[in-house]
Amino acid sequence: MHPDPGQNSANPESLPLFPLGTAVFPGSLLPLQIFELRYLQMIGECERQGTHFGVVTLTRGGEVHQPGQPAELFEPVGTRMQLVSVRRPRPGLVLIWCRALDTFVVKQTHQRSDGLWRGEVDKLAPEPDLVVPQHLRYLSDQMRDALQRLQDDAMDPQPWPQPWQLDDCSWLSYRWCELLPLPTAMKYRLLALREPLMRLELIGDMVTPQPSSRSDPPGSGALK
Repeated sequence: MHPDPGQNSANPESLPLFPLGTAVFPGSLLPLQIFELRYLQMIGECERQGTHFGVVTLTRGGEVHQPGQPAELFEPVGTRMQLVSVRRPRPGLVLIWCRALDTFVVKQTHQRSDGLWRGEVDKLAPEPDLVVPQHLRYLSDQMRDALQRLQDDAMDPQPWPQPWQLDDCSWLSYRWCELLPLPTAMKYRLLALREPLMRLELIGDMVTPQPSSRSDPPGSGALK
């Protein structure tokens, strides 16, 4: 993928980075259990200062560093995260919910002595507002059905707060990428793709229109 054309290099930012074995899409709500010292300190700093961190997709290494393990490697396109809630059930453990805001491309990285990665990142320009074309409207309908079933009124924060942007190619394609059981490498390629209509077309190639779409959520038999 070539994210540079959509890059907003006028506003570089320094972010702490959290490499994970997945890709996170803008608008997603992500729960994390934090217990490594480097990330406990990172969350404390973000909480005190009201700052963000970035999630990047691992290509080598694990989410939890082990002695003797080589340094993590990760993809260049990541997602900026904002803390939504922080709980400390016991010393050395922090439970957080965080919301994915937007995407960036990592230009430079360095690793602190405590193992925390920091990156100089360029924010990627927002994707264009494109209305879902008629031949892909079934993806909007099936996603509406799925979100209505998955909605838990008692859950706080809500994973997919309304209003749902079911007519928007970018928002709809991100939700499908989030919910479909795709390999991590494919999820990353879809995240890095800067063309929302093309992303939705690719999803349409994988998802079959289902007349009885109210019976199965995305990922439970909808794949072609």
